[in-house]
Amino acid sequence: MKKDKSPRLHASGEDYLEAVLILKQKEETVRPVDLARYMGFSRPSISRAVAALRAEGLLHPDTGNDLEFTEKGLELAQKVYERHRFFTDRLTAAGVDPEVAEQDACRIEHAISDESFEKLKEALSD
Repeated sequence: MKKDKSPRLHASGEDYLEAVLILKQKEETVRPVDLARYMGFSRPSISRAVAALRAEGLLHPDTGNDLEFTEKGLELAQKVYERHRFFTDRLTAAGVDPEVAEQDACRIEHAISDESFEKLKEALSD
């Protein structure tokens, strides 16, 4: 069996990266307080998560209060977000309620291997 070679975070870490990416698409500067508001988590929870992402080399450690991706962090955030959009769009197109599609896409995006996602994307491309 082939091993998936991409870096693996827990689903929650991927969710934090995805949220930072979404916020950065709206605003140039994203701070932990912005992330806390967006995700509905406490500031201490966000602080712990940000520290962990910085320790993993996914967010720059020396940017003060601004959340800035490393190259590896941006790549992973984009990958997770691409999967989320792909599954949300396909489930919604199949008639799934948009709210349910969002929730299911969030679970699927973390579980599927790179190989399976790429093959599925190829098979279902428009």
